[in-house]
Amino acid sequence: MLSSMLNTQTASPEELVPRHHGLAPGAAALPTSLQDHNVLLRPFQLADAEPMYEAARESIAELCTWMTWCQPEYSKSDAEAFVSQSARSWEQGEHYSFAILDAQNSRFLGSIGLNNLNATHKLGNVGYWVRSSAAGCGRGTAATRLLAAYALQELGLNRLEFLIPLANVASQRVARKARARLEGILRSRLMIAGVTHDAALYSLLKEGV
Repeated sequence: MLSSMLNTQTASPEELVPRHHGLAPGAAALPTSLQDHNVLLRPFQLADAEPMYEAARESIAELCTWMTWCQPEYSKSDAEAFVSQSARSWEQGEHYSFAILDAQNSRFLGSIGLNNLNATHKLGNVGYWVRSSAAGCGRGTAATRLLAAYALQELGLNRLEFLIPLANVASQRVARKARARLEGILRSRLMIAGVTHDAALYSLLKEGV
């Protein structure tokens, strides 16, 4: 279960486009964790590089199909670079990447991020991936609902967007289960591994959470 994001980030589980009007540092106090009975979301820590690398290697075929950051040679150093970059981006208010952990045993499940933040229009983009062995169990949906509720109810955003390759049925299912609504199909919107993809654009508003 993988969802493309709009930003671009070195060695990242999410992709980013150039930042514009992101939340300024300190403009919003993001939590140290978000949790329900299924998943725990928290900022990445240095110790997450190893389990994230293992989860990415386990899921490499699916990741390389849907994520522009993925490459068949994805390495531990790539994971370490992402974890380091996540901390800097968090401090600068550019984007916020959370590790998704199992709430019962703290197993690393994947990543979810809030990025492409626009303070003027009060919107942001959501993207996520869950390791193959944990897909289809509702963890991605749980993580998305937690992050969406916080972004819309506490950060003051009015709109969240999900940009997902049209052929990525599993990630679209997660968006719908998180109560996002399909707004349309954007033709030739994404380029992944040299292949052009139409993209489904979903949105989630305050009244939807």
